[in-house]
Amino acid sequence: MKRRTIIMLTGMTLLGLAFAASPQVALAQSDPLDGIWQMNFAKSKLTGPLAGTKSLTLYLRGEGQNRRDTAVGIDAQGNPRSAVFMDIYDGQPHPTTGSTYDASATTRIDAHTINFSLTKAGKVVMTGTMVVSQDGKTLTITENGTDASGREYNDVLVYDKL
Repeated sequence: MKRRTIIMLTGMTLLGLAFAASPQVALAQSDPLDGIWQMNFAKSKLTGPLAGTKSLTLYLRGEGQNRRDTAVGIDAQGNPRSAVFMDIYDGQPHPTTGSTYDASATTRIDAHTINFSLTKAGKVVMTGTMVVSQDGKTLTITENGTDASGREYNDVLVYDKL
């Protein structure tokens, strides 16, 4: 009888530990922005610098409290392009590589929303918002800015998660 009691207590202890750990597993969800996103040209409105782009894929990956955003695509002239943006959610500008912009500043609003601005020579030339749908399947980026010729634009970029 004593052996059976020990086995039963051990089993109940292990079961209790499993239940205690399960909320942490359930709550440890991945960031809805992370993943590979393919531009949906049929749903997007491009009048600014991305007008005529032939393909554009975003690779968004969390790095601790921050995120690395890599954009890879083919521009209107058929040339391959890539850029890397670091999302450090302090609202301060951080260097950008491979882009016509010098730096980007981001602020996290909630799990699904980020506000950003892009600068060139210290001047803000674009502001925008990235929003992931609640089902995690669509990323919509709104951009408001001024292109290289000084013309204002308002673009909507829609991406599907791959």
